[in-house]
Amino acid sequence: MEHAFWIEKRQALLEGLLEGDGLVLFAGKAPNKRGDEDYPFTPDRNFYYLTGIDRQEMVLYLEKTAQGNVERLYIPPDNGQMARWIGANMTDEEATARSGIEDIRFLADWEREKQALSCKRLYLDQSRVDLTIEEAKGSFFSGSVADVAPRLAQMRCIKTEAELSLMQEAMEITKEALAELMKQAKPGRMEYELEAYFDFVLKKRGVKDRAFATIVASGQNGTVLHYGQNDSQTKDGDLVLVDCGAQVGYYNGDITRTFPVNGRFSPRQKLVYDIVLGGQKLVIDAIRPGVPYPSLNEMLKEYYFEQLKEIGLVQTREEVFAYYFHNVSHFLGAQTHDVGDRSQLLQEGMVITVEPGLYIAPWGIGIRIEDDVLVTKDGAKVLTEGLAKTTEEIEALMAGK
Repeated sequence: MEHAFWIEKRQALLEGLLEGDGLVLFAGKAPNKRGDEDYPFTPDRNFYYLTGIDRQEMVLYLEKTAQGNVERLYIPPDNGQMARWIGANMTDEEATARSGIEDIRFLADWEREKQALSCKRLYLDQSRVDLTIEEAKGSFFSGSVADVAPRLAQMRCIKTEAELSLMQEAMEITKEALAELMKQAKPGRMEYELEAYFDFVLKKRGVKDRAFATIVASGQNGTVLHYGQNDSQTKDGDLVLVDCGAQVGYYNGDITRTFPVNGRFSPRQKLVYDIVLGGQKLVIDAIRPGVPYPSLNEMLKEYYFEQLKEIGLVQTREEVFAYYFHNVSHFLGAQTHDVGDRSQLLQEGMVITVEPGLYIAPWGIGIRIEDDVLVTKDGAKVLTEGLAKTTEEIEALMAGK
């Protein structure tokens, strides 16, 4: 995205603040793994949302004043000989070109200047632990301090065309990679072998990071919601649940498909699968602006009660929890489980997942079907349309038809 995007987001945030309000955000730092090796760095998403910069140890300061908005970015200094080992730090010219912020200073300046901030109220991001409200009050700021995370979360809920473009690319790559994984499945293959087919397509398409650690859960493993070992051998007759996503430009796709490793659903597997698929259609059809977000999950639970009672698995609504124990949806964006108030009404421009599941451990059946959905002016648009989803489509895909 061009720096105009980041400029627009900073302006929108500052418009919602009062004169005299200031804001500090931190880029973050990769934790040390061992010795001189760090874990891979990924930028704080709120910092990235306002700057477009994915480098470590930077500080953003914004302030709304009577004379206009203040935008200041503090960056690490030139790293000299270390540039030959780990690459050069970002220059002030590069930081301006990327973010559109003209006033670039160094971290040493921040340590000095934070002691004399001119704002009356300081906003910090309390969804992170870089600096708590209590620490700011106790060390350098004597005014009132507040949390900016809810404001940024609400802004990030509504996606721009630029954000949707990145997400759509991530979703298309996810679809391609998941289809390849399904085509390569056969009894006896290890779960991690199937995962490798997914990873290969991502690497081939230039994806640097996945949206999250891929779940490849066969047989009984599929009844564990966030199974992550991926080290079991698939067996003839197993279902395989794969929850996966690519990340493009720090925006994510998130898709789940469940399929028979031998290419054919058993009658019982098809029965449960079609119940889950019917639940997904019910929820997607209900999505539109003004619908209470929590009502999606409540409608799915009521549907499950009716369906599971009909096949003799439950007698009361409370018993549904034994087979369905998570929420049907979450926000999707710069984080896979993206920020946002899930008690609010749906709004045009939100992107949410729809992922009903049933986990029937006594039968060794775990099924989840997940697609990514954009809330539109009149309803919903499935952004991950086109990947095999019905039992007939999945069997045809795995048969190479």
